Amino acid sequence: MTNQVVFTHKELVEKSKLGDRKTQYKLYSLYVNAMFNVCVRMVKSKEDAEDILQESFVEAFKNLNSFRYESTFGSWLKRIVINKSINHLKLKRVPLVAMDDYDNWIPEQQEDEDIKEEQLNVDTIKIAIKQLPEGYQTIINLYLIEGYDHVEIGEILGISTSTSKSQYHRAKKKLIALMH
Repeated sequence: MTNQVVFTHKELVEKSKLGDRKTQYKLYSLYVNAMFNVCVRMVKSKEDAEDILQESFVEAFKNLNSFRYESTFGSWLKRIVINKSINHLKLKRVPLVAMDDYDNWIPEQQEDEDIKEEQLNVDTIKIAIKQLPEGYQTIINLYLIEGYDHVEIGEILGISTSTSKSQYHRAKKKLIALMH
């Protein structure tokens, strides 16, 4: 059963490796919407996300022979999309570690339990995330939404694991404060 999950689109991938354009388009069609959503969450701009998405698919198809079924095709493609998105953010020089500006702002006594259940809906959380500084948004997106651990985030962003952890905790506190 596991093989069916991992190799769901194996035939499409193999035909795409051979340069079959129709099959490449089918593969593109299966993943374009999900990958676009990943891009938009990361870079916040529809236009930038479209450019990054295009570059990601070009790179994926160009390097398809390096795909060895060690993960799902979707995971492999998502990694390319996230790396391209992060490179875009780095080029824009989005600060990933801007702790001093926000230290005094976050009330220390507030805990997760202070948030009422009715405040925990997806739209409220999305709005609050958008109010975070961009560096905090990046950490929250990578950790909570994309599911990377702090070691991976550190590698992706070129920061230490402990910096990733502290930024995540600060971002989470700020997010909780914004939702009150």
